Amino acid sequence: MNDAQHLDYDALNALRDVMEDDFGFLIQTFLQDSTDRLVSLRSLESGENGDLIRRTAHSFKGSSSNLGALHLVTLCATVERKALAQDFTSLSSDIAAIEQEFAVVKKMMQDFLS
Repeated sequence: MNDAQHLDYDALNALRDVMEDDFGFLIQTFLQDSTDRLVSLRSLESGENGDLIRRTAHSFKGSSSNLGALHLVTLCATVERKALAQDFTSLSSDIAAIEQEFAVVKKMMQDFLS
């Protein structure tokens, strides 16, 4: 997967232009919130609370979309859709895929800030 599929740099550049000095804070907030959401998803891995899994994935999808994390959006949408259908058969591997993609996005965003 190339960098463009992980991050929409046009979206990040537009955000940087709008946010100016607060752009770094926005990225750091996204990274911390995303880390918290991953912890939450892992804690819900049993599938006992489908609505909370769906809402957490939906929220993660939205913030990822706002920052141009394109593949992360797709992965979160998959978990959201499956949670809505109460399909938790591959939840652990779906969360693992989100974790892996977030690690890539996190590194790329940190490099973008540098």
